[in-house]
Amino acid sequence: MDSMRRSTMPARPARVLPQIAAAAALAVLTACSSAPAEDASATGEPTAGAADGTAPAEIATVVGDGIDVRTEPGGGEVSQTLASPNDFGVDRTFLVEQKRGEWLEVLLPVRPNGSTGWIRSDEVELTSTPFRVEIDTGDFTFTVFDGDEEVRTGVIGTGEGETPTPPGRYYFTELLRPKDPEGPYGVYAFGLSGFSESLETFAGGPGQLAVHGTNDEDALGRRVSHGCVRVSNEDVTWMAENLPVGAPVEISG
Repeated sequence: MDSMRRSTMPARPARVLPQIAAAAALAVLTACSSAPAEDASATGEPTAGAADGTAPAEIATVVGDGIDVRTEPGGGEVSQTLASPNDFGVDRTFLVEQKRGEWLEVLLPVRPNGSTGWIRSDEVELTSTPFRVEIDTGDFTFTVFDGDEEVRTGVIGTGEGETPTPPGRYYFTELLRPKDPEGPYGVYAFGLSGFSESLETFAGGPGQLAVHGTNDEDALGRRVSHGCVRVSNEDVTWMAENLPVGAPVEISG
């Protein structure tokens, strides 16, 4: 019996966190500006698209008030329990990496970057998205793909000096709307599941990475942040209107 709560529709574009809550949340995202903000089967079945990235990615959204993450499927040790909604008031979401019976291996929004764990499939709702974001810190570009079709590309700003943007596989964990759209975070900011590998904390938070807009588009194409990825306000608005929380993000350099 398939006990997964399954949606027949693709994941919807991300719901924006209200401005008041978002303003506080943005203060703890890692160094998104150069200064703190002012305000499967028994053997395992990879998810669709895991091999070449062209098929839809599966997104698991917690339906209760929390979920146990285990080290192994089928009764492994509980490594942690994650609350839902998350600290920013958004339903806890994971990117599914593979299935094994009634268990899902998911990418976790914890340190160290790239951590995975196993959750029960009957404790989540599954949706899918054909979109993925590829970020090249060496070329200072991002590209959004819909399957194998390139649908948007643009210039980025990245981490500088001793606070580089760490490469890896991530996903969007929340979408925030800054109180001041003309501030350093721009009009929208997507939280990422990864963290700075140089800063253990930032502005009272855990040093979480983000992809966000900017009030200084002349800084795009350069290494300017403490680790976050900056894009133009036009580009991040398009992302906010089209990409769901849970969409995969690949950062390379």
